[in-house]
Amino acid sequence: MTKKNPVLISDTTFRDSHQSSFATRLRIEDMELVAEDMNRAGFYSMEVWGGATFDVCSRFLNEDPWERAKTLRKILPDVKLSMLLRGQNLVGYRNYADDVVDAFVEQAAEVGIDIFRVFDALNDERNFEAAFKAIKKTGKHIQGTISYSLTENRLGGEIFNIDYYTSKAKRIVEMGADSICIKDMAGLLNPYDAFELITALKKAVSVPIQLHTHYTSGMGSMTLLKAVEAGVDIIDTCISTFGLRTSQPAIEPIVAALRDTDRDPGLDLDVLLKIAGKLESISPKYRKFRDTTKMSVIDTGVLKHQIPGGMATNLVSQLRELQALDKLPLVYEELPKTRADLGFPPLVTPTSQMVGTQAVQNVLFGRYKIIPAQVKDYVYGLYGRPPVAINPEVQKMALAGYAKGDKPITCRAADMLEPEMEKAAKDIAGITTDVKDILTYVLFPITGLRFLKWKYGLETPPQEVMPVTLEDVRKEDELVKKALDGELEEKSGVEKTEAMREFNVFVNDAPYKVMVEEVGGSPVISSVRRVERRAPEVKKEAVKPAAKPAAAPEPKKAAPAAPAAKPEPAKAAKPAPVQAADGDISIKSPMPGLLVRYEKKPGDSVEKDEPVVTIEAMKMQMAVNAPEAGIVKGFNFAEGDSVAKDDVIALITRR
Repeated sequence: MTKKNPVLISDTTFRDSHQSSFATRLRIEDMELVAEDMNRAGFYSMEVWGGATFDVCSRFLNEDPWERAKTLRKILPDVKLSMLLRGQNLVGYRNYADDVVDAFVEQAAEVGIDIFRVFDALNDERNFEAAFKAIKKTGKHIQGTISYSLTENRLGGEIFNIDYYTSKAKRIVEMGADSICIKDMAGLLNPYDAFELITALKKAVSVPIQLHTHYTSGMGSMTLLKAVEAGVDIIDTCISTFGLRTSQPAIEPIVAALRDTDRDPGLDLDVLLKIAGKLESISPKYRKFRDTTKMSVIDTGVLKHQIPGGMATNLVSQLRELQALDKLPLVYEELPKTRADLGFPPLVTPTSQMVGTQAVQNVLFGRYKIIPAQVKDYVYGLYGRPPVAINPEVQKMALAGYAKGDKPITCRAADMLEPEMEKAAKDIAGITTDVKDILTYVLFPITGLRFLKWKYGLETPPQEVMPVTLEDVRKEDELVKKALDGELEEKSGVEKTEAMREFNVFVNDAPYKVMVEEVGGSPVISSVRRVERRAPEVKKEAVKPAAKPAAAPEPKKAAPAAPAAKPEPAKAAKPAPVQAADGDISIKSPMPGLLVRYEKKPGDSVEKDEPVVTIEAMKMQMAVNAPEAGIVKGFNFAEGDSVAKDDVIALITRR
């Protein structure tokens, strides 16, 4: 009789699955809908936190990520909870000081995280040191992770070969890892390569081996099956509703395929199907975040461009917002070139954001005409050591005028960083003294601070962070049907009221903004207007700032009380519109984003290509430079304001 050796299942539905499928937008109330069934499904663990969830919760959903983790611990009492920790990057997009790493890990363990899956985007194990030490202090499980990457069509070549992965695994176990995970974020791991790699890893180290892959290329399920044959201990899957495409392989077919074998995971298929049905019922709320640019559920082009799932959906979202979705094929062509320039980093957060954002900039504005601040930091060495040397010409362009110097560092990146927690606590002492809130601010100084103001009732959250309901979806479908049937008419002279709600509706790929007002019975369509794909030029008479989003309804739960002793300083008032005269030079935002800071003051002299303002767009900070030399005349936005593509941020008078 064959000895039973059930493969363990780690479910990703509440984290990487929706991060890859619809831009991390799954809300906690929809997780609660299936939590009881997920808790009894028989999973070894569930990945529920970390990655992009922390950022998206506070940036787009008006959810406290710490409260989400606490809630998940309560509603999933019988399952080990796992999080994805980006090494020294934690859940952000840069390296943080060691005191931030210590505090974050301690608080994450406190809110219920059992397994810390720790990876580094560059596979630079020096970036594991602080996180491993902090996790050991909490007594939690350290899963050392190796980001899977290729330079060839298959495993091998001079960089990413079997020896590369087994050597990394041995070193990570020596550092204290309790298990090893191979993180195949783009679905590049060939099934037969998986068999060879898992076999080699099982011989090289004695700790459990876990495999994480994506379905992007179409190989995911085959890869998992070959890994199971090779003796992998744990595999990552998700519920089918959010599976396939750029997400993980679905669990239901895996359970059926392994039934009555020695590796049968023993999960109840009926329970899994019940969960899938419930998730299907709420999925229309998230449909606008799905990639609808093509029919196929797989992207065989990934075998060339090597773009992981979350990165792919973000690229589509970003290009759509930039009104440049037609440039997606060009971006896919540019990505391998940009990656080679930057030393072949594995495409995983945050390097995937850097390579992706730089590739978009290269396509839209010319190669390396705009280089985000984080890419400059990367080239300088603040993220670690890339697998191979960076293109010297790109290094020269990136570090030209760089504040820290033009010679990259070679030490552990975090050794260059000063402690951050004490200063951050002072910065927001007028809002909160809670260490979790302080960490939110340290990790995301702009969007995190904005969230804390929402949380403590200092600002009203905008409408766009409010949840979409199934009733909203029904109304949108009704509007689309009427638009297709030619039943909608644009009404002029309609005054907007607080009862109105604005919908963005795409009809045959043409965008419309539709204002709907509930007046009892069926909704009344107050106005419909076609949205032009290119923003109109600003008139010379006056430069007007972008309109603020409509105020959101008051939340049902009262906001926590902010400390009264140290009131929050008032936000800087928006400048009055600057009057444009003939010959003035406009400085426009190249893309939608947040205005981080001005680098100049009105009256300052500025040279051509000198930075005037820094914006945050596509999760990266970038400078907007003066197109010509002149004198700064004035600004149209305050720091912290949202800006749209082509908004005139500032005016320069020619000398």
